[in-house]
Amino acid sequence: MTDSSSAPALRKTPLHSWHVGRGARMVAFAGYEMPVLYTSIVAEHQATRQAAGAFDISHMGRLRFEGPRAGQLLDHLLTRRVSDLAVGRFRYSLICNEEGGILDDVLISFLESPSGRQFYLMVVNAGNHAKICRWLTPHAADYPDVHMHDATDSTAMISVQGPHAEAIVAKLFDVHVVRLKYYRGLVTEQMGKACIVSRTGYTGEDGFELIVKADDALRVWENVMLAGRDLGIEPAGLGARDTLRLEAGMPLYGHELSESIDPFSADLGFAVDLAGDRTFIGADALRRLASRPTPQVRVGLTLEGRRPAREGAQVLDTEGRTVGEVTSGTFSPTLQRPIAMAYLARELARPDQIVQVDIRGSRSDARVVELPFYRRPRPSP
Repeated sequence: MTDSSSAPALRKTPLHSWHVGRGARMVAFAGYEMPVLYTSIVAEHQATRQAAGAFDISHMGRLRFEGPRAGQLLDHLLTRRVSDLAVGRFRYSLICNEEGGILDDVLISFLESPSGRQFYLMVVNAGNHAKICRWLTPHAADYPDVHMHDATDSTAMISVQGPHAEAIVAKLFDVHVVRLKYYRGLVTEQMGKACIVSRTGYTGEDGFELIVKADDALRVWENVMLAGRDLGIEPAGLGARDTLRLEAGMPLYGHELSESIDPFSADLGFAVDLAGDRTFIGADALRRLASRPTPQVRVGLTLEGRRPAREGAQVLDTEGRTVGEVTSGTFSPTLQRPIAMAYLARELARPDQIVQVDIRGSRSDARVVELPFYRRPRPSP
C-alpha cells in the first residue's frame, strides 16, 4: 500500500482560488493543481477560436539571465543564436543533449526594463522546469558574471488568445502594446502593476501573454476578464489548450518531443542554427543528423469516422506492418473530425498517403496531411 501522505503536495498558481471559486475541474499537472476545464473543453476551445480564451499558464517555468556574458552563455546552451536578439524580440529554440536529443523546447526573449536594465527571459515547459534548472546549473557556473534567477514562484503568467485578443488588450494597455508584431514584447505596466507583455501563444490564434508579479496576478486576471466581458472572453483550461495546440500542429514535450527525439525527426530543423562554425551543446551530433535523412518524421493524420486515436496507437501500412506511432490525438472541435500527430516512416510521410491506425483493436483509415491542421483566417487587406 502506498502512503499518500508521503507524496509531494501539489503546487498552486497565484490564480488557484479564482479557478476553484468558478467551479473549475482541477487536476494534477506537472506538479501543480491546474484547471482542466470550467464548462467543457469544446466550449472553451470554440470560445478561443471565435472570440477569446484566457489561460492561466503560471505553471510554466520562467528563468531570467543577466550579466555581460548572458547572451554568450545562452548561445552555448541553445540550438539557436540569441546574442543577436534586439531588445523586445522573442525566439523559439531548443535545448539538446550531447547526442542531439531534445531536453526541452523554450521561448527566449531579450528585454529591457523602464530603468534600462537588460535581461534575457527563458520560458520552459512546466514538466521540465526542475530538470532544466539542474542541467543549467553546472554550465552557468562557467560564467560567474552571469546571474540566473528562477522567477517562476514570484510571478504569474496569463495568456489571452483569440480573434478578439487584440481588442481586449487594447483596453488594458497603451497603443505600443497593441502595435506589437508577432514574437515581440516589452516591459510595461497594467494599472500601475509591472508587466511583461508579448505577442505570443500556443493556440494557433493571435494573442498575448502577460507576466506579472504573483501578488498582482489576481487583479490583472480580473482586469483581463472585465475587459473581455463584452467580447466573449471565457476562461479556458488545459483541455482546450491541448486541443487548440494540436489543431495548430504545435508539438508538446512528452508527446512529440523527448530526449530520444532529435529536432530533424520532429520537423524542427528551423530551430537549429548550424551556420558556419557555431558551437553549442549537441551541435556535433546535430550536424551528423542533419547530413542524412532521419528514419521517421513527425506528420499530421486525419482519420475516418469519429473515434480519435490516442497516444501510443500504432500506425500500420496497407500490408499491416507497423510503420509509426501516434503521439497526440483528439477529435477536432474546429474540423469536426479526428486528427492526430504521429511519427511515421519517412518513405510514407508524404501528403495524401493512406495508412491505418489501430484504435483499441480496430483499424481506422488515416490520411497523411501537412501540418498545421488549422490556420487562423487572416484579416482582409
